[in-house]
Amino acid sequence: MPQQDDKRSTTVDTIQQLGQTNTPTSGESNIYCMSIIGQVEGHLILPPQNKTTKYEHLIPQLVAAEQNPKIEGVLVVLNTVGGDVEAGLAIAEMIASLSKPTVALVLGGGHSIGVPIAVSANYSLIAETATMTIHPIRLNGLVIGVPQTFEYLDKMQERVIRFVTRHSRVAEEKFKELMFKTGELTRDIGTTVIGSDAVRYGLIDGIGGLGDAMKELNRRIEERRSMKSGGMVQ
Repeated sequence: MPQQDDKRSTTVDTIQQLGQTNTPTSGESNIYCMSIIGQVEGHLILPPQNKTTKYEHLIPQLVAAEQNPKIEGVLVVLNTVGGDVEAGLAIAEMIASLSKPTVALVLGGGHSIGVPIAVSANYSLIAETATMTIHPIRLNGLVIGVPQTFEYLDKMQERVIRFVTRHSRVAEEKFKELMFKTGELTRDIGTTVIGSDAVRYGLIDGIGGLGDAMKELNRRIEERRSMKSGGMVQ
């Protein structure tokens, strides 16, 4: 019984701290599911009432998934409003650099900095009713009105645009058009696209749900196994 109690306590702690029922080291499955929900928290701690995903939690998990030979694929599930730009880009770069097959699934929403995270996987899916909001980078709080501030924002924005267009089929001109569109959002410039439009623009690869995502990920895992057995992958 003590061992069961300890295991139960560990599971509860994992859920509370990381939002996961198991970690990549558990060995119970060859697929690691990573959820990115609420707001992506970066260098500043958000208020306790905010539902957050902490990037300092996700990065070690991705490292563990990459190093664990029992993990053969990673499923990234998103329902996020966005958040810290640098933290979001760091997560996206980590996912994009994994050597193992990755599939992203957008449920509910993949807004703002959630867009680069969604396209960072090898293959991306979006639920038919899910939405993605594309808008320019914004800063909250005090902004120092000097040229260097606007140059920094412009460079950061270019990083986002470059990443998204490099990891999806959307054209840079189209992505910028969606980003700077006026009149659609009530208090800002930008565009909210639903599932079918995200696919039509080339931002997301296909419409689907959990079953479709698992099927695609398993297909890519089998493909990688075949390549390894043939000596094509080290």
